[in-house]
Amino acid sequence: MKLGKVEFCHFLQILALFLCVSGMNQAELSRSRSKPYFQSGRTRTKRSWVWNQFFVLEEYMGTDPLYVGKLHSDVDKGDGSIKYILSGEGASSIFIIDENTGDIHATKRLDREEQAYYTLRAQALDRLTNKPVEPESEFVIKIQDINDNEPKFLDGPYTAGVPEMSPVGTSVVQVTATDADDPTYGNSARVVYSILQGQPYFSVEPKTGVIKTALPNMDREAKDQYLLVIQAKDMVGQNGGLSGTTSVTVTLTDVNDNPPRFPRRSYQYNVPESLPVASVVARIKAADADIGPNAEMEYKIVDGDGLGVFKISVDKDTQEGIITIQKELDYEAKTSYTLRIEAANMYVDPRFLSLGPFSDMTTVKIIVEDVDEPPVFTSRLYTMVVSEAAKVGTIIGTVAAHDPDASNSPVRYSIDRNTDLERYFNIDANSGVITTAKSLDRETNAVHNITVLAMESQNPAQIGRGYVAITILDINDNAPEFAMEYETTVCENAQPGQVIQKISAIDKDDPPNGHQFYFSLTAEAANNHNFTLQDNKDNTATVLTRRNGFRRQEQSVFYLPIFIVDSGSPSLSSTNTLTIRVCDCDADGIAQTCNAEAYILPAGLSTGALIAILACVLTLLVLVLLIVTMRRRKKEPLIFDEERDIRENIVRYDDEGGGEEDTEAFDMAALRNLNIIRDTKTRRDVTPEIQFLSRPTFKSIPDNVIFREFIWERLKEADVDPCAPPYDSLQTYAFEGNGSVAESLSSLDSISSNSDQNYDYLSDWGPRFKRLADMYGTGPDCLYS
Repeated sequence: MKLGKVEFCHFLQILALFLCVSGMNQAELSRSRSKPYFQSGRTRTKRSWVWNQFFVLEEYMGTDPLYVGKLHSDVDKGDGSIKYILSGEGASSIFIIDENTGDIHATKRLDREEQAYYTLRAQALDRLTNKPVEPESEFVIKIQDINDNEPKFLDGPYTAGVPEMSPVGTSVVQVTATDADDPTYGNSARVVYSILQGQPYFSVEPKTGVIKTALPNMDREAKDQYLLVIQAKDMVGQNGGLSGTTSVTVTLTDVNDNPPRFPRRSYQYNVPESLPVASVVARIKAADADIGPNAEMEYKIVDGDGLGVFKISVDKDTQEGIITIQKELDYEAKTSYTLRIEAANMYVDPRFLSLGPFSDMTTVKIIVEDVDEPPVFTSRLYTMVVSEAAKVGTIIGTVAAHDPDASNSPVRYSIDRNTDLERYFNIDANSGVITTAKSLDRETNAVHNITVLAMESQNPAQIGRGYVAITILDINDNAPEFAMEYETTVCENAQPGQVIQKISAIDKDDPPNGHQFYFSLTAEAANNHNFTLQDNKDNTATVLTRRNGFRRQEQSVFYLPIFIVDSGSPSLSSTNTLTIRVCDCDADGIAQTCNAEAYILPAGLSTGALIAILACVLTLLVLVLLIVTMRRRKKEPLIFDEERDIRENIVRYDDEGGGEEDTEAFDMAALRNLNIIRDTKTRRDVTPEIQFLSRPTFKSIPDNVIFREFIWERLKEADVDPCAPPYDSLQTYAFEGNGSVAESLSSLDSISSNSDQNYDYLSDWGPRFKRLADMYGTGPDCLYS
């Protein structure tokens, strides 16, 4: 078998260690100078053997057990009387001992990284008595390390970042590899680092594993990411050492080392003059190779004739400069604007100022395009006033609009009737004069807001809108009246001069100096002996009693007419009647009862008696209603609902019936045998109250007469039957009609059929077809032969 270079080196190391350790383990226990050990008595002797540490190489791959060492006691004379036993860690499972010779062997492959040493106990026993001839002693078997573990990067793979343009030697990240081999023995765990991929941009410290930059001025905009492969090798990097690798991804982070630059020195944009304020005119952007905060910019207009007309702001997401309108554009006033715009980085790194100014300039020219504009009013809002007493046709005011275009088209005016639904106003189409069209009422609507439309004569689609607020001036056209409906009472025990009510007035008008009302009694009420009125001079008045001794039996209600006059010019007045009720009051003057009937009841019936009478009357009414209802319900069967309305001409099936044998609701014999005598039959859907005589019998007559007579008899029965429903009866008969190739299949037509069809075969079909065979067969038992 051929060995590689690395495997051959490992083999030489293992062989050298094995030869060295074997010489140490072959040394037997030296005999001590003490006396032999005797177990009897209490005499204590020194140990008669001395232990050395045993060493065994790990990772032994041989087929035979690995020899570890030999135990020998001074008591052992070689005659086989002594046997050796082993106990402790791995005894019998990993380590075995030859009980005759004391040779120790390892039966399994050992790994120092799993367990570095084993502690065992040995004892020499008398083979015959199985008693110890020496005290039990403890010894250690150490596992000798070999280089069988490669270095490992437990935290790999790594990611790191370093600013672009960093100087040489800037630390990036430190990598660490661990080796499971014994660091105290040889160089198996001594690791050195090297870089396999990533030169010449980065380097690594061999002993510490610190990765550093190796080239200056690395530019993120040229390349922003590097993949490094780092190797860790044990045996101090010598040949035959084991190695492990890891990857390190290094990202160059951005710094502001690129100033913004406009792609073009000038821009031109066309915008219509009708573009609304705050609309976007254009978007411009200065290119910046940096990213993140290093690419954030601010724009400003530094010069030009559009400083007050346009403004520029920055879009935080795209870093674009957005040019918007601040004022309305007018092609007739100015046709173009020129702007000088600067873009500059918001955050500048002083280390890179030498790369140039971190700002740039460009020129933006904006061309205003002419648009056919609607007429423009001279004022955005017209304010007008008119008296509510103005007559129809009174001129209120004038509005004016003009065409702002160069054509200066004539303008025609109209009122948007959606804002003047009642058509209170008109406007002259040519002059814009607004006049009244109906009488006005300030109390109904004090202010009218109307919209006036101005449209070009040459292009009626161009419509301008003006707004007019018409205020209606007040005149004194409403008389004052009570402020509310008063409920005034006077106590029977009231004293003269007692205040019983305080009243006030309202007026729908709105005089400039406010209302002033005057109260007095009417001329016919001024000299009454019951009540008087006092004007308080503050738009209120007080009603007082003139006497005492009010009694409900004599008069329970008084009506006091009060005359109210306002201060308008001319003044208006009204007479309002105050209703005063006489009431029985308690000691505190609170009304208890105000009905005059309270004095009449004691002379007649008491309240309880009246309630009892009313209860009896109601009971009688309920009994009468119940009797009437019961009598009506006896006749309810005359009117049937849809489920109970069963006629002789309708058969209702809820399941598959028995054909012609199912004749419970209608006797088909009258149609099948027209010559038999019809018995008197009563209606099955009602209970007749009167029994009739037998109906006349039928003779054999032609078919059409038979059906006519049958229907006529049914009609007469319904007419004379008092129990029949008060509505017409619809008789329905199924008839196939003429012209069918198979002719009619109905039994109603079979009796008069001249068909020579032979139906004798129906008798052979069984008992279910016996009725059909009897009806259509030609046998001697046929009813219609």
